[in-house]
Amino acid sequence: MISYGKLRTAETYISTLRSFINYRNGQDIALNAITADIITDYEQYLISRHLTRNTISFYMRILRATYNRAVDNELIQPRKLFNRVFTGNDRTIKRAIPLDLLRIIKDSNLSNNIRLSIARDLFMFSFYTRGMSFVDMAYLTHANIHNGYLIYRRRKTNQCLVIKLEKCIIDILNRYHSDESIYLLPIISSSSRIEPRQQYLKSIRSVNHHLHKLSKQLNLSINLTTYVARHTWASIAHSKNVPISVISECLGHDSESTTQIYLAALDTSVLDQANNLILNSL
Repeated sequence: MISYGKLRTAETYISTLRSFINYRNGQDIALNAITADIITDYEQYLISRHLTRNTISFYMRILRATYNRAVDNELIQPRKLFNRVFTGNDRTIKRAIPLDLLRIIKDSNLSNNIRLSIARDLFMFSFYTRGMSFVDMAYLTHANIHNGYLIYRRRKTNQCLVIKLEKCIIDILNRYHSDESIYLLPIISSSSRIEPRQQYLKSIRSVNHHLHKLSKQLNLSINLTTYVARHTWASIAHSKNVPISVISECLGHDSESTTQIYLAALDTSVLDQANNLILNSL
């Protein structure tokens, strides 16, 4: 059985290959024919498609890794193809929302739009379960429930996490309970002929699309995604002085340094309040 990590790696390589093929208009090219000018031109192509710098860097690093592997296997001679393109990481704006906006999302009446309602429920389920990642939510089955607890292993790190089934969690599970499916949430269906991984990928795209629509409908200042729920839980926990060691364990991080990165970019409103406090002391 292919591990989740290897599957994700394969998908990233396939995604990069498709992007480069689109740039080449379907025309093939030998590795030893790729020049620094072509790589620079490919970067400009990605920029013209309004991709973020981090996304562009992601594609460049995958291409570089592929090229370096060919060099290591002595298939081509080493050349400096990637010196003129960005391969670093930009610090991104923190993807979290404050508690008052979370309440608006939770309490909004979405009964007239089932797709928005499902997207909202899955967003809130992630928050209720300490920022559970969407892929872990997707594969939850009835076998993950034991004596009032949700017990599962993170597909990314294989860590075992135990979450008490609070009423808000149970309410969502009951809403989507189905005797015809082994899965707990409306992400993967055991009756579908489509492979579960493909169902998950299709579902996360659909949910993020509808969360984006929900952001506009509620006039939110941030574009909601499934990942925002995870960041929001960590951010609110941090604001309530929950120790970083506890936040790290709740999120299933393999180290506190990962959690530190999560919490490093404070919400600008917090920074503004800190500055205002200092200025008022003059």
